[in-house]
Amino acid sequence: MPAVNLITELPRFVSREEHATLVGSTPSSFSDIPPVLRHKEENVTVSLDPAVEGFTETDAAQGTLYVLTSVLVYMSSTGKGFQVEYPSITLHAISRGDSPSIYCQLDEPKADGDVMLDSEDAEEEELTDMRELSLIPSTPNSLESIFEALSQCASLHPDSDVEEDDFNEAFIDNDGSFETFSGDEEEELSEVGRVRSNFANDNRYTPY
Repeated sequence: MPAVNLITELPRFVSREEHATLVGSTPSSFSDIPPVLRHKEENVTVSLDPAVEGFTETDAAQGTLYVLTSVLVYMSSTGKGFQVEYPSITLHAISRGDSPSIYCQLDEPKADGDVMLDSEDAEEEELTDMRELSLIPSTPNSLESIFEALSQCASLHPDSDVEEDDFNEAFIDNDGSFETFSGDEEEELSEVGRVRSNFANDNRYTPY
């Protein structure tokens, strides 16, 4: 399945309050309870590199971001949108550059029928299998809230191939370079950092 899947309508979801009511009513099956909306951000611009066929620059110019516990969703004001499964997001970070954003790297699966390559060609091929996604809110102050909600939801969908050492908090400085938080300088972990740390130590984050 590709990392970015185009949609024309929003997935079903509930608010935290609605989720609490549903759980409190003791449903016959908890698996039937819709995903929970952790964060909604209006007036968001997105950038996809490489571009996704069928999703134009006009579609990407303005829309609403929905951080659900199941998937990350962007719905454009044009009526087109896309969703991303959390295991496909191999990195997400806050970019503090000229256009503050949430920067994500998405892992695109190789197409069926791909042939084995030698080491040099394989290294080049790996680069082409990565897609970049930038989420640019109109209000930069929203970056922390989006990032925290995204981190929390991603922790609910671990990639079995990711090792514990990969659970670090990444930020991008103004010069475009990454700064990865490792906790080595007696820095206090943020709530997001504690979520990641708890997950790495198998203390699963309780989302509701």
